[in-house]
This record gives sequence, structure tokens and C-alpha cells, in this order.
Amino acid sequence: MIMYENRLRDVREDRDLKQRDIAELLKVHQTTYSDYELGRLNIPVAVLHTLADFYGVSVDYLLCRTNSKNPYPKK
Repeated sequence: MIMYENRLRDVREDRDLKQRDIAELLKVHQTTYSDYELGRLNIPVAVLHTLADFYGVSVDYLLCRTNSKNPYPKK
């Protein structure tokens, strides 16, 4: 079973990004983002939205509720 922590790391690494790159995008410390990837901190909904938009995927994909990367249509 794929855990969302692994999915966060995988989508970041697929783009050859460092944790600090995503931390800067989210305006959090690198250690905070690391804690998201390690499952030590719950990810706020606003952060999930930002990551989904940045990666061009759905929040459900990031949370491993689907394996389809397709984002939802914008309203």
C-alpha cells in the first residue's frame, strides 16, 4: 500500500526538487516540509491544494486515494 508520505516524496523527486525547494514554495521551514513527508505532521488542506496545483495533480492523488494523476477541472 502506497502511503501519502511516499507519494509526496515521489512527486517531488520526479521533478528533481529538493525539500527546501518545496518548503520555499509553501513558505515553511525545510524541517516542517520534511515532517510532512515523514508523516510526523498532518498536512493542512491549504498546503495540499498548493501542492496539487503545483504538481498538476489532484489532492486525491497526493493522498493515495487514486492512482490517476489527472487534476480535477477548475470551476
